[in-house]
Amino acid sequence: MDNLRFVCIGDIVGQPGRKVLARQLPEIRETYNPHFVIANVENSASGSGITFSVYSELVNMGIDVMTSGNHIFSKQEFVKKIDQFTRVIRPLNFPKNNPGVGYRLFEKNGAKIGVINLIGRVFMGHSDCPFHAVIEAIEVLSKETKTIIVDLHAETTSEKKAMSFYLDGKVSCVFGTHTHVQTADEWIMENNTAAITDIGMTGSMNSVLGVDKDIIISRFLTQMPQRFETSKALPWMVNGIYLEVDPLTGHAQKIERILRTVDHD
Repeated sequence: MDNLRFVCIGDIVGQPGRKVLARQLPEIRETYNPHFVIANVENSASGSGITFSVYSELVNMGIDVMTSGNHIFSKQEFVKKIDQFTRVIRPLNFPKNNPGVGYRLFEKNGAKIGVINLIGRVFMGHSDCPFHAVIEAIEVLSKETKTIIVDLHAETTSEKKAMSFYLDGKVSCVFGTHTHVQTADEWIMENNTAAITDIGMTGSMNSVLGVDKDIIISRFLTQMPQRFETSKALPWMVNGIYLEVDPLTGHAQKIERILRTVDHD
């Protein structure tokens, strides 16, 4: 059986992130021919969160799986209509009475993958322990597939690295999101799990983590509250990774960073 091929897209930030992804995804597909496309969508609507219209836009682009993070409940539309967002998962270790689910089994053209979404606890507020929560999900998903991918939405490199080592040999890949800066530490670990601390951001490069740079500079200079506005300034970029997994063993065979830029609207 051929390796399963994945493209995993870093945090999509607002309309610029969606526009650049729509423009670049066809070329990315042509290059990698992925079986599944996974994207973090917690900032994909204006401001943060996701709406159903944005969800539909991403579905029409061909995003198969949508992971998220601390901003996923920012839009009430998502909370009220969550059953309609069938491709979205929220962090598993949020309080158990939160709406939504933290992992799902996805199937496409006969191929099955398990995807788990976690949120870190260091500098991220109060959530259940992701290290304890993830094991139960792995036990459930491993009954259906050996290919399991984890998005850990976390602030610190230490927490993400520790999770990667903790899950080495238990899942196919652990990738980090949330910091919006792509790291250069992609590798396949001793027990065949691929890992990278953060897969980056999809949106304006000419920004501070996707936010208008002048707003953030002013905040640092004055320490005064500022209303965040998504930067629309060019150039725009798509960050992510390409991943190959042996479906018979769940072992990662390849991990490669993706960076595409657009300098005109």
